[in-house]
Amino acid sequence: MLTIALERRVLVLKVAALGTRRGPFAEAQKLYEDLSPPPPPREAPPPPPPGQREAGAGRPTKRDRRRIDTLRETD
Repeated sequence: MLTIALERRVLVLKVAALGTRRGPFAEAQKLYEDLSPPPPPREAPPPPPPGQREAGAGRPTKRDRRRIDTLRETD
């Protein structure tokens, strides 16, 4: 039995057999059994604040830039 602590997850592996050579992934999977608990469900990211564009939404328009400038002046 191997217990491996990763950054966000714990793996529990039971070694069934030892390999005789270094081989492909599919062959290596047959040599162990994964007893790890299932990962917790991912939470949805919080919605962006009002007036802020979502990531990857492209460049701001001229109207958006004017609004951004107005917000920066009031801070």
